[in-house]
Amino acid sequence: METENAVNYTYMGRSFKDLSINDDDSSAFSDCNSDRSGEFPTTSSQSRRLLLACANSENSDELIRQLVSDLESCSIDEQKQAALELRLLAKNKPENRIKMAKAGAIKPLVSLISSSDSYLQENGVTAILNLSLCDENKELIASSGAIKPLVRALRTGTSTAKENAACALLRLSQIEENKVAIGRSGAISLLVTLLENGGFRGKKDASTALYSLCTVRENKIKAVEAGIMKPLVELMADFGSNMVDKSAFVLSVLVSVAEARTALVEEGGIPVLVEIIEVGSQRQKEIAVAILLQVCEDSVVYRALVAREGAIPPLVALSQSGTSRCKQKAETLIELLRQPRSGNAAARPSNVSV
Repeated sequence: METENAVNYTYMGRSFKDLSINDDDSSAFSDCNSDRSGEFPTTSSQSRRLLLACANSENSDELIRQLVSDLESCSIDEQKQAALELRLLAKNKPENRIKMAKAGAIKPLVSLISSSDSYLQENGVTAILNLSLCDENKELIASSGAIKPLVRALRTGTSTAKENAACALLRLSQIEENKVAIGRSGAISLLVTLLENGGFRGKKDASTALYSLCTVRENKIKAVEAGIMKPLVELMADFGSNMVDKSAFVLSVLVSVAEARTALVEEGGIPVLVEIIEVGSQRQKEIAVAILLQVCEDSVVYRALVAREGAIPPLVALSQSGTSRCKQKAETLIELLRQPRSGNAAARPSNVSV
């Protein structure tokens, strides 16, 4: 598995060890935390039972054991109630996540994800998401065969199931060994579809998962082949979408491969990036410059294209008013663009990646 992280870039004797935007690129993303799709029923006896369990450790132990047993009941209604209650217990009290794993909840919950009943599937997916928030559970969830059912839910589930499946896959992808398995299970194309067609939360969850998964080269290629560049460019161009930063960060991890750079140009991404440098926020401007540096480093043709789009004037302004790191990147890109026919002798990347 080839994982790509920091960027090392050398130009005109100056070395850039990192083309990232700040110490935490992922700050552009809202983390996929526990489910945001429901709370305790307000009047039922189950509500009182759950509230009591959340308040009392001994009660929660007993309740969890009973609910795990109910997951394998012959009664669909009992399964539904057990899945709902386990989901809420895992959401509202972190220590319950360990207790549920130790009580054997993970395998029957994974089985529910493949249910033809949408309610069971949604609660199974969401319970697994909530359990995956505990780092100790991630490996067990993956080894229990959760990846393929989660991908199936991403394809066939309700909108909530799809969003929570994307979040669960993100959590599992935080174990490096899972990234290739998730990509090879068919998740990438489905996440691209969610990015393009989902609601706002779906777009956010898909972009966050793709940002994590596409640190692996083969997943970058899969994303490009799935048509990711079109929705990324469209979202970056829409300043009212609240997706400019997230889309740009996903693009930043993709453009280390030639296929992504080609697709970016074909989808009209260069004018969009130049516009971001002109009118975007400080962070948006910096990520756009970092992307264009990677696009231009090996291609005289792309340098000329970027220059023709009018990138130099806003880059000059940025080199005079941005942060010290942003100024340095802007100055380097200006130098590249002002000698677009000079070949590649001056710019030799050493392990260019994001």
